[in-house]
Amino acid sequence: MEGRRSCTTTDEPTPLHTLEPMRRTVFNRVFAVVYSSAILALLYHHGQTLHHSTTPVSLFVSFSLFVSDLVLGFMWITQLPFRLLPVRRKEFPENLEKVMKREDYPALDIFICTADPYKEPPISVVNTALSVMAYDYPTEKISVYVSDDGGSMLTLFAFMEAAKFATHWLPFCRNNRIVERSPEAFFGSNHSWNYETDKIKMLYDAMEERVKHVVEMGRVDDAYINSKGEQEAFHKWVDGFSRQDHPTVIQVLLDNSEDKDITGDLMPNLIYVSRQKSRTSPHHFKAGALNALLRVSAIMTNAPIVLTLDCDTNSNDAETLLRVLCYLSNPSIRSKYGFVQFPQRFRGINRDDIYGAELTRIFIINSLGWDGLMGPGIYGTGCFFSRRVFFGAPSSLLSPEIVQLNPNNVVQMSIQSEAISALAHKVAGCTYEDDTNWGSKIGFRYGSLVEDYYTGYHLHCEGWKSIFCHPDRPAFHGNAPISLFDVLNQSTRWTIGILEVAFSKYSPIIFGTRAMGLLMGSSYAHYSFWPIWSIPITTYAFLPQLALLNGVNIFPKVTGLWFYLYMFLFLGAYLQDALEFMSVGVTFRKWWSDQRMWMIRGLSCFLFGFIEFVLMSLGISTHGFNVTSKTVDEEQSKRYEQGVFEFGVSSPIFVPLTITAIINLFSFLSGLVKIMGGSDVEELCLQMLIASFAVVNCLPIYKAMILRSDKGKIHAKTIIVASFLASALYMAASLIF
Repeated sequence: MEGRRSCTTTDEPTPLHTLEPMRRTVFNRVFAVVYSSAILALLYHHGQTLHHSTTPVSLFVSFSLFVSDLVLGFMWITQLPFRLLPVRRKEFPENLEKVMKREDYPALDIFICTADPYKEPPISVVNTALSVMAYDYPTEKISVYVSDDGGSMLTLFAFMEAAKFATHWLPFCRNNRIVERSPEAFFGSNHSWNYETDKIKMLYDAMEERVKHVVEMGRVDDAYINSKGEQEAFHKWVDGFSRQDHPTVIQVLLDNSEDKDITGDLMPNLIYVSRQKSRTSPHHFKAGALNALLRVSAIMTNAPIVLTLDCDTNSNDAETLLRVLCYLSNPSIRSKYGFVQFPQRFRGINRDDIYGAELTRIFIINSLGWDGLMGPGIYGTGCFFSRRVFFGAPSSLLSPEIVQLNPNNVVQMSIQSEAISALAHKVAGCTYEDDTNWGSKIGFRYGSLVEDYYTGYHLHCEGWKSIFCHPDRPAFHGNAPISLFDVLNQSTRWTIGILEVAFSKYSPIIFGTRAMGLLMGSSYAHYSFWPIWSIPITTYAFLPQLALLNGVNIFPKVTGLWFYLYMFLFLGAYLQDALEFMSVGVTFRKWWSDQRMWMIRGLSCFLFGFIEFVLMSLGISTHGFNVTSKTVDEEQSKRYEQGVFEFGVSSPIFVPLTITAIINLFSFLSGLVKIMGGSDVEELCLQMLIASFAVVNCLPIYKAMILRSDKGKIHAKTIIVASFLASALYMAASLIF
């Protein structure tokens, strides 16, 4: 395998990149053997206990623990592929010009998706676009396409303003060698101020004020329209135009063949696209928007490299594209490796990352492990694709329905020519995909709410490999949710999406294993079956505690050998997890927050997402795509910076968490009373340990229930409902035990 050696992928004296296995590989493999043996021993113990169960209660308890530990074992085993061959890459962009002239750099099409100007403020989307328009790269080779799936004139206006500001911003970044090329990030950081900086800041503030004022009004007044071309563009918003039903709108805001900045250098292309929507035609959410951009961009520029970005993912390194070329500039690599994925990194994360928003396990640790196999999946943003990857397997090009969409087609006409405009409008139509391979064999794949995971999975099944690029300086910075409700709402959507894959005909456990092999199939299965974490988490959050409340012992005594097996499995898993986090620079407190959020998700979004998926499968419920809000409340932001949990929304998703907190607290106190009253400590030890561990993790919930008076506390209604259900659960357990 590629990852078994330290190497460069070129024989040139000036290497563009290197690859080497990580030092923890041997330890991971040895520990995998030992820990797997311990799991088998525990399952054997459960089997013996089940066999000797003589009462319905003991049978129920034994079976529940057996199923829970079987799920834990399955999830641990499917995580092994990430640990067997972790590798680390390094790029040398400074060597690129030694082997390739700048004029020979390939063109780049950048896709930025937005859908709601109120949940995703246009000024934030503008900052994302400006940051990549200012890449350290020949500007005439960059084309930025903004997909506005909400069809909002407010977003179009914001980008008209951005196009004007960009003529000042790009030369400012270039002449001053600015690293953070998002204006918002640059002006919010520590840097030296001078007359030129003050001037560009005034221009930005003026633009920001106009954009925010238009959004507040909800319309674009004539006072803000400065030309006949702008006026004609806004005339497309007529009566009957809505976000669910409107014609295609494509507006070229900057043309790199004629538009120049204030210093006389050519500007990148900047194109606004709002595909046609109709209530009678499926639109396939973000995947549909990306496929529309794939087709529109193919008609207008057809660059061989495509970058996809979320609306709030700003470039944090002007040389990122050069790092990508360290791989994709090599034809032999480009023929096998379909995309280069950067980890998602976030700005504004508080000290302890209380919501585990960095998702270090997924975006970094597991990605380093995946990179030693076929490479990481797609994470929805910060991914550079070879356009060819969307059109069939590496060995067989799947030709699209018209030659202009072929990834090898060379566009000869101006992007503003009538022929190009007419064809671009056609391929963005809501019925264009009918009776074609789009979404099934070509482009981003339909069939799951998590189009990034699903598309990456299919590309790997087709034989494509990928590369994980993790430089010391983050390539991109996004905005993480700062309220628990937004985090859980987003995770619920992911839960439904990955379950759609897990229980489809393309299930990774069967189809994926056949197509990619056991290791890659298992790794994708680990993600697709993620929601089943809710089974052991829910079981261990309630069953031992309810038994303890009723004075029933369900675990081995401290003096028994099986007790030490339980302790080894618990401590072994947690210590390995903590060491892996710290090996990539994560603090202990952030790791603790991550494991706490794993339990919170298991009791909330995994559980609710699983239930909604089952109801949807039975035809009882349907779901839609809810955009995660990117707006920020000042008080909420202040509480987040202080590390205070935000429960300010009254939602059923908080009820199981509150019940868990109540049951575990009373269980722990009950256990203490029993021990002080003379009960056998050896019998209650494991149940007391589990209850105390849960109580420590529930501390933010107790504070939000009892000690806080701010708007972020848990609603009284939630506490009342949870208290009633906890009492009912206790009484039911009393009858059973």
